[in-house]
Amino acid sequence: MKIFDISMPIHYHMPVYKNKEEKRPQLKTVQDFRTATAYESRIDMDMHTGTHIDAPLHMINGGDTIDYLDLSKVITPCKVIDLTHLEQQITREDLLGKEIEKGDFILFKTKNSYDEGFNPEFIFLEKSGAKYLAEIQIKGVGIDALGIERSQPNHETHLQLFQAGIVILEGLRLKEVEEGEYFLYAAPLYIKGAEAAPARAILIKE
Repeated sequence: MKIFDISMPIHYHMPVYKNKEEKRPQLKTVQDFRTATAYESRIDMDMHTGTHIDAPLHMINGGDTIDYLDLSKVITPCKVIDLTHLEQQITREDLLGKEIEKGDFILFKTKNSYDEGFNPEFIFLEKSGAKYLAEIQIKGVGIDALGIERSQPNHETHLQLFQAGIVILEGLRLKEVEEGEYFLYAAPLYIKGAEAAPARAILIKE
């Protein structure tokens, strides 16, 4: 058995969406051994920083929050699809012929996994690709970018996926992972009322 940690390390200098300062995580020491008998700290971070799962409330008024997520959707067999040859976006045409079936959880490996910092031109899932996945009725989709879409008015990709009940997992690191079948563990923190939550994403290869 081989374990691949496909999560982003959380620290102040990590890549954050559009390099926004307010999205940088802040780890602060609350007490240390100079003043107490135990060490404790506190973290302040955006729910969409690093590896995380979006809930429908992120884009849909009145949508479900992250605590309603069925964990069987994120602790599941999955397929990694290598799309590192793409330069701009993932469209329906790019997915035709791939072995994507109803109930699959799909992870897209792209050039994003090789970026050291935030790339504003990151590869994303274009709305036609999202519509195709919705038609197939997959379980979930993950991508190695901090957003599953960019430069699309009205967030068509998110909406196509959420309306089809598809889980969105963002901020993966797939550089060391080859195309193929794995078992995914990507449970989000159990935060009531949140529109997203950080997740520790791990792939298992038997």
